[in-house]
Amino acid sequence: MFYDETRVQLASGAGGDGSASLRRARFVPKGGPDGGDGGRGGDLLLRGNRNVGDLRAFHFQPHWRAENGQPGRGQQKNGRGGRDRVLDVPVGTEVRAEEGRLVTEILHDGEEFRLLRGGKGGLGNLHFKSATNQTPREYTAGGAAEEGTFVLALKTIADVGLVGFPNAGKSSLLGEWTGATPRTGAYPFTTVHPTVGMTEPAGAGDYRRLALADVPGLIEGASAGRGLGLRFLRHVERCPLLLAVLDAAGVDERDPVEDWQILCRELDEYDPPLGGRVRLAAANKIDLPGAEKNIRRLREAVSVPVYPVSAETGEGLAELREALFREWSVLRAGAPETAGLTPPASGE
Repeated sequence: MFYDETRVQLASGAGGDGSASLRRARFVPKGGPDGGDGGRGGDLLLRGNRNVGDLRAFHFQPHWRAENGQPGRGQQKNGRGGRDRVLDVPVGTEVRAEEGRLVTEILHDGEEFRLLRGGKGGLGNLHFKSATNQTPREYTAGGAAEEGTFVLALKTIADVGLVGFPNAGKSSLLGEWTGATPRTGAYPFTTVHPTVGMTEPAGAGDYRRLALADVPGLIEGASAGRGLGLRFLRHVERCPLLLAVLDAAGVDERDPVEDWQILCRELDEYDPPLGGRVRLAAANKIDLPGAEKNIRRLREAVSVPVYPVSAETGEGLAELREALFREWSVLRAGAPETAGLTPPASGE
């Protein structure tokens, strides 16, 4: 199971009470107050950790609390402060309050955010001594802990998101380009959770890198919650560049042109800007019969460059990867729509 959303109940630590101690020592008249202060309660912090893959730790243990501060004691001894509770979450975690308000997003490895502040320590009676009050009994209680219910949701962070219907070949492309090992097979929905891998250009001395995300396959009605629905679409929200992967061979009587139209419609209905992030299309499975005819149809119907590829044989993958790096460079530079991306013809 992949846990990308869960509800948690979190609390910081309460502050320790101050002490109302009076000094009592032999042969020491009028010892006076000597109560120490209470310790401060621990904070509850969230920290991004790239080695944490999902939110399963919080699914199975939804209650987390920082340590309380210790109360003050006599002889002017202050209580020990409570230890902070640091919760490691996946990079890309979105934190919302129970009513839906966005609290924060953890977007970088090592990034910390103090979600709940620990209570202040109380004051001992030593602070209340005055000329007219030599033996005060006053002290203050420690500050209360902050607590609340939050919803943690993971949204995958990657440079390029691979989007398409089940069994279109997204996982196979990712496996060919990166060291990732997503599950693949000749049946739909082999991908049940997002997989991220890093790819580099083929040329020596080129140190550019792209993070590619293979997300669960889209089906018609995903924007309304069908299938993996909103869980799928949530994981492409943060990808600035989307690559549409289409089954050019039309396996299982699928029509790649119709798949393209449904894909664009689902992205637009979920979030209109997402549709504009599809900048390239991969016509996969050109090694199978019927692909060449469908590629001609795709180039007439699709509004972005179409790259014929075969994840099975490796044909066309180098050209497509280089096109992704060119497109990414254009986006990084803030340039307008790419012109001059000339995809190779079928079979080249």
